[in-house]
Amino acid sequence: MLTKDLQNQVQELWNKFWSGGVSNPLNAIEQITYLLFMKQLDELDTKRKKDADFIGEKYESIFEGKFLPPGAKNEDDAVKKESLRWSSFNRMPADDMLTHVQTLVFPFIKSLDTEQSHFTKHMSNAVFIIPKSSLLVESVKAIDKIYKTLKEENRYIDAQGDFYELLLKQLSGAGKNGQFRTPTHIIEMIVELVQPKLGQRIADPACGSAGFLLGAYKYIVTQYSSDKEKDENGFTRGSAGDKLTDKRLRETLENETFYGFDIDSTMIRIGLMNLMMHGIKQPKIDYADTLSKRYNEDGIYDSILANPPFTGSVDKGDINESFELNTTKSELLFLERMYKMLRIGGTAGIVVPQGVLFGSGKVYKQIRTILLERCELKAVISMPSGFFKPYTGVATAILVFTKGGETENVWFYDMKSDGWSPDDKRSELFDKNGIRDFGDLHKVIKDFHGKRENKDRTQQHFIVPKEEIKENEFDLSYNKYHEKVYEEIQYDEPKVLVSKLEEIEGEILSGIKELKELL
Repeated sequence: MLTKDLQNQVQELWNKFWSGGVSNPLNAIEQITYLLFMKQLDELDTKRKKDADFIGEKYESIFEGKFLPPGAKNEDDAVKKESLRWSSFNRMPADDMLTHVQTLVFPFIKSLDTEQSHFTKHMSNAVFIIPKSSLLVESVKAIDKIYKTLKEENRYIDAQGDFYELLLKQLSGAGKNGQFRTPTHIIEMIVELVQPKLGQRIADPACGSAGFLLGAYKYIVTQYSSDKEKDENGFTRGSAGDKLTDKRLRETLENETFYGFDIDSTMIRIGLMNLMMHGIKQPKIDYADTLSKRYNEDGIYDSILANPPFTGSVDKGDINESFELNTTKSELLFLERMYKMLRIGGTAGIVVPQGVLFGSGKVYKQIRTILLERCELKAVISMPSGFFKPYTGVATAILVFTKGGETENVWFYDMKSDGWSPDDKRSELFDKNGIRDFGDLHKVIKDFHGKRENKDRTQQHFIVPKEEIKENEFDLSYNKYHEKVYEEIQYDEPKVLVSKLEEIEGEILSGIKELKELL
């Protein structure tokens, strides 16, 4: 939702890091994140103080008192926290600013919260690696400019989410350093299919930068917001949460709702700050290999939203012994992991490679049997190969299932378009009138939440009885059950064709005669 001017400003910020010597895209995003977090801390603290003064309440600023830097020997070395504000150091001379941020501001933000918090734990080994004072100064100026533009355009609310979306998109051109991230519109679609609710425990066993958890948070907050608008993907979203007046429920949403796990410490820190800067005070994102023997959180989550790693093999000696599947394929093990993580009645919306739907191996059939026999498999939504470009050309599908339910029929849907071009550029699509074309993005949601009773298999979506799927080796591929309609072409009788050819031949000969007469 950033304007073109703002997009250019964020792009300029990104380019400064590349030209300034921070060439690894994840490192660049991590360092920009730290700066944005410093800026946001100052902005939020100032706003909260003004709000408290307005209603006559006392507010204790996080910048009150003194900070004792790491390695300081006595209290005389302590500095006023007020000097650690963004608005205090952003006008310092270049060399002074770099030293100040490296030795004081960064250690300060690493020490925020209690020692038991996930944020503090995962920030403990974070490193500030901006190498040059000139890069820091230029980056600080660029961020100030971006925030000023946001305020002028009345886009200050939820600015951090826009930053993250645009910054993370830069990974698409990052080559071997790029991470496989799920496009925001696909996340929003899956969240709309599952419809997570306030009070639920929502998890992602391979969360990366926490895109699915953030998508669920925004969806829930929207249900309690008065002011709503369409986002760039056509989804209705609100960020105020003004109708959520129950303090206990708000604390539940902010502190006890979202749980993520990953094995990349950089992405964990980015994910933690991503959620915190959107208002989730205590996001539970932790380092964990959810396929290993050391992870056993079974039967405790209400919703799971995920796009786990598609390919690769897991070390057989480290695979959790409770798994039924005898395989090292990560895409199959993650499916069983998510099934096990759900409580009875809990629902998952996940992305899988389409090979999982029809693979002929024993383990493929075994995982599909679990989904059909021990769950209510509600939907299999096929997506063509272009949906995840430029990261991968693999054709994918979305599975929606509820643990412990009874499958009677499975709803199949074949998405033709998600509103973006299927090439590596992934450009927005528009109709002939210049109106944004979202393809099947919203139609699949509407049809899913409808009756789902269509039995006509010549259509784009239809239901198939479970018993028929069992008879077909638990095959869940759309094309297995879709019936193609072939249009019969009517040809003229041979005599009619010969007559037409003779007529054409006569016209040609007549034309040749006329040409000869002109010569």
